[in-house]
Order: sequence, then C-alpha cells, then structure tokens
Amino acid sequence: MAGLSLKCGDCGAFLKTVEEAQEHAELTSHSNFSESTEAVLNLVCTTCSKPCRSKTETDLHTKRTGHADFVDKTSEAAKPIELEAPKVLPESEEGNKSADSEPGQEMVVPEVDKKLLEELESMEFSTAKATRALHYSGNSGVEAAVNWLVDHEHDPDIDEMPRVPVEIKVESGRPSLTPEQVKFKAQELRERARKKKEEEEKRMEREREKERIRVSKELLEAKRTEEENERKRMIAFRKAEKEEEKRAREKIRQRLEEDKAERRRKLGLPPEEPATVKAAAPVVEEKKSPLPVKPASKAERMRDCLRSLKQNHKDEDAKVKRAFQTLLTYAGNVVKNPGEEKFRKIRLNNPTFHDRVGSLKGGIEFLEICGFEKIEGGEFLFLPRDKVDVPVLNTAGAELNSAIVNPFFGVL
Repeated sequence: MAGLSLKCGDCGAFLKTVEEAQEHAELTSHSNFSESTEAVLNLVCTTCSKPCRSKTETDLHTKRTGHADFVDKTSEAAKPIELEAPKVLPESEEGNKSADSEPGQEMVVPEVDKKLLEELESMEFSTAKATRALHYSGNSGVEAAVNWLVDHEHDPDIDEMPRVPVEIKVESGRPSLTPEQVKFKAQELRERARKKKEEEEKRMEREREKERIRVSKELLEAKRTEEENERKRMIAFRKAEKEEEKRAREKIRQRLEEDKAERRRKLGLPPEEPATVKAAAPVVEEKKSPLPVKPASKAERMRDCLRSLKQNHKDEDAKVKRAFQTLLTYAGNVVKNPGEEKFRKIRLNNPTFHDRVGSLKGGIEFLEICGFEKIEGGEFLFLPRDKVDVPVLNTAGAELNSAIVNPFFGVL
C-alpha cells in the first residue's frame, strides 16, 4: 500500500508532504522520518469549518471556541505522498521555463491558497505578484509571501504570472536542506532565543534596581522624619525638665529665706531691712476657668506617681533610687523583648521585687500606669502582649531617667 504520510520517529508527528517534513526538521532538529500508510487526520469543525489534524487539536479547538462537532474527512483528503521534493526553477530562469521544459509539456498557473491570495490582493498586491509570492514561499503564510516580495521586488518577471508544468502545480519554493544546514538553522534559532532571554533578564534587573532605589529613598525619608520627631520630643522634654528644676530651686530659696527669718526671730534679732530682702513674689489667686480641665496625660501621671513615691520615702534616698532603677529595668526589658512573657509577668510576693518596688508606696501604681494588670487574685502583675505600648514604655523610661539624674526631683 502506498504511503500516505511521513512520520517523525522522534516525536510521532504525521506530516502530509516532504516540504512539511523539512519545515518540521528546521523547527525541531528532528531528522528521523519514515513513510507511513496512516493518513494525516482531517477533522473539520461543523461550526466554523476549521480543519484539525489530531484529537489534541480538536480538544484545544473545543476548549477555545466551545465547538464540539467534527466531521472526519480524512479519506477524502488522503493522497499518496511524493517522496521526491519537486525541483524549483531559479527566478532568473522563470521567464525561460517554457523553453527549458520538455517539448509539448503543458504549462499552467500553479495552485495557491485562495484565502492567502485574497489577503495579499486586499493589501494592494497584484494577482500576479501575490500568486508568484505564494508559490515560491510554499503557501506558508502572508508574512512569508510579503518577505519574498520584498526580497524579489526588482526581479524582471515580478509582474508576470508564474507557470509550472502540469505535474507540479504546487511548489514550496524552498530547496531541500542538508543535515548540516538544519543543524545550523536550529543553532541560530536557539542563539536568537538566548539573546532575547538575556535582554529580557537585563530589562527586569533594571526594573528591580529602580524599585530597590525607590524603596531605599522611602525608608531614608521615613527614618529622617522619625529622627526629627524624636529630636523635637527630646527638646520639649528637656525644656520641661529645666522648668521643673527652676521651680525647685526657687522653692528651696524661699524655704531658706523663711528658715533664716525664723532663726533671727528666735535669736531676738530684728528682721532684715526690706531693702536687703528680696520681695517675695506676690501670690496670684488662681482663677477658675469655665472651660473643662484637660485630663492628665500618662506622662504627667507617671511623674506624679514617682514624685509621690520619693516624698513618701524622703528619708530613704538610696532605696528610692534603687526602686527607680528597678522600674527602669522592667520597662526596658519589655521594650527590647515584647514577645517574651517572662519580662511581662511579675510575681508580687517575689522577695526581690517586694524589697525593691512592692514595699514602696507608688511602685506598683507606676507599673499599672505602664499597662500592667493584676491577675490570678492579685498574685501577679501581667502586661498582655496585645497591650504592649512601646511609646508609653519609652515615656516611662524618660520619666525614670529624669527622676534618677535630677537632684531636685520630688522636692516640690
């Protein structure tokens, strides 16, 4: 039985002609072909008339369009395959092909794809040019035909209708490629794909670098803003600290003056001359404002709590200072390790805690202002993870530092 197709031994694809086998070899570098008695399937969609060569193609067509009905016209289109590729006359000999042909051989216009011919004619190519381009480009598509026309636009017979012998009505216009040419063509295609991939990777790397630069700028700007805000907070804090120190000094000065006057009175000495005594600042009666009083902030409550603690234990300076340092350690540990429960849970009957903080009036109240809560019947102080407020703890640290280093803290 005559062969109806060529089968690729490398991938199993069925091909109708030798030209298709050559094109398949160029694209895939496969070279193991054999003649087969199995015809290439011709399954035509009843809805849009699209031909499909395999069950895979029909499945893809159904998935894309929803068309599921196909008619098998394989037997109608099956023809014995010609293993000899038709010889293609050079373009320069096209005008003399009738003279070179055998005497009495009939010459006819080659058959070309009519749909492709209509597309080329709609692009304002003449019928002769379109037919010649399709014939010599092997009816492989509009793009290949246009490329052929561009390459041969100066041929002297470009406007003449091509003629071929009756036996050869459809020609591919492509010479057979040797294995070396096929290998070179495949290598060229791979090299082109590699270069395209490298260009794409370079473009993506440039985009990633731009994104990194943008993110870095945003982070630097955010850091600068945070540093500026922190600087302003420190300036305001130091200003308030200086004002408090100034008030404490004035209070001490007034007490010293009062003590001096009392000693002179006890000794029976006359009071100092008014000219030598600085007039005390007049007491200004505080006017009650009709506006509602703003509630004290946590920083003010912390300061009042620490001041009260120091005044309640004014004769135990070392013990008060140790309590302040212990509270500062508790706040610092939570800020540095907010996820560690051991830094957020304090046993009230712990001897060390009780001696340093718990026994002093105001120590536990300060921790409660920081967010600690009594749990388990008042046996523990606990700061829940979701209630850890780092700014509040930082404020607590600043107030404790001020109480430790300021010698006049708690005098008022």
